[in-house]
Amino acid sequence: MPLHRFASLLSWVISPVVVAPAAYCLVASGFKGDPSRWDYLIVLFLASTIVPMLLIYGLKKIGKVSDYNITFREQRFLPLLVMIAVNFLGYELMQQLEAPRIFTGILLFNAVNTVLILLITLQWKISIHLLSLTSSIALVYLQLGDVAFWFFLLVPVLMWSRIYLKAHTFMQTLVGSLVGFLVMYVELKWWIGL
Repeated sequence: MPLHRFASLLSWVISPVVVAPAAYCLVASGFKGDPSRWDYLIVLFLASTIVPMLLIYGLKKIGKVSDYNITFREQRFLPLLVMIAVNFLGYELMQQLEAPRIFTGILLFNAVNTVLILLITLQWKISIHLLSLTSSIALVYLQLGDVAFWFFLLVPVLMWSRIYLKAHTFMQTLVGSLVGFLVMYVELKWWIGL
């Protein structure tokens, strides 16, 4: 079905492993004078894209998760636990690099927020796709200002996709959207002292 394929494509294109690195590139664009910005990006890419992709691929290969989106709530515990550790390690590495606070904050609060997701997941299935998208929007907003609000146009599109694919209910996507933006915004605003 063409509509189902389109919804699947949207879910992959606006997925955490695509959205987060794109946001990090936008943030790094504000640090053109810092020769270490590429080092910061490498750490962020490893923590947000490379390790999660390898982890989920490996778990799928050995049958610990049924699909790459980890559709079943019960299968999310181990990957989320590993991601907490990976983000804390990334945070420590950023500290060693003496990175600007926004970069250390990204990894610190990715870890903290993954703990939050883990706790929610024990009882309920929240949309990590939407949470990742809106937390990325919060990050870009804090760095680049109002231009970030254009990215909110992606939120209803992704909500439709996740609901159409029966991956989530409307409430799971709505809560994911609200929690993602508000929590990351408050955390980073406090962390970088804006």
